[in-house]
Amino acid sequence: MTFTKTILITGVSSGFGRALAQEALAAGHRVIGTVRNREAQQAFEALDTSRAFGRLLDVTDVARIDGVVAETEATVGPVDILVNNAGYGHEGIMEESSLEEMRRQFDVNVFGAVAMIKAVLPGMRQRRRGHIINITSMGSFITMPGISYYCGSKFALEGISETLSKELAPFNIHVTAVAPGSFRTDWAGRSMVRSARSIADYDALFDPIRQARQEKSGKQPGDPVKAARAILAITQSETPPTHLLLGSDALSLVREKLAALGKEIEQWEKITRSTDG
Repeated sequence: MTFTKTILITGVSSGFGRALAQEALAAGHRVIGTVRNREAQQAFEALDTSRAFGRLLDVTDVARIDGVVAETEATVGPVDILVNNAGYGHEGIMEESSLEEMRRQFDVNVFGAVAMIKAVLPGMRQRRRGHIINITSMGSFITMPGISYYCGSKFALEGISETLSKELAPFNIHVTAVAPGSFRTDWAGRSMVRSARSIADYDALFDPIRQARQEKSGKQPGDPVKAARAILAITQSETPPTHLLLGSDALSLVREKLAALGKEIEQWEKITRSTDG
């Protein structure tokens, strides 16, 4: 049986956030969606005039988060499910990418998500129920040249999610890190921030990767609507997963990574064991 829930989703203007909000509204839930401008707020609230509540919030504006969440819970109701969806991808060879770009990537993808969690947790803990869903990426398990800052941010969020799931288990609060593969969102298109090229040594390695990513944008195998339905399905479970991969590409690539890691651990086991005693 599906119970009506209040779901807070960050970044509902496009991509996963928009798809999830629409599917949740269609299923009868109340959805609070964060957006970054008034026009996007009006467009979101027009999806359902009685159950879609837009809130102006940039997740990097951490000083405002507590107030926005408190006001929303007072007017709309307690948050049952938080979905940390707001995020973007930074692409660039590490040596060519500024530390400022790295800080911005972590501010949005990690610090913003953690600040949102901190804002909803006291209420969830008091009520002894809740579900926190952090949208990570298959890039929180696998890596490829040119997205070191992005993968770093998603590895961080994955680790925080898993640890948090253990801290919150006694309070009946679930935490799930959802790691999508390649989906037809704006991630590799207008949402991606790309550092300028400056070192010719990296051309042979990276130019084909950048070109292929741009060419595949919009043609990825994953369907955001089906991803949204999968995420809603886990919110109905009494024992949701701590980690959930989405997409057959994520499944095969992560399995390959885990197999390679196991092989490497075995290969160096003697050195590993040599440090005891």
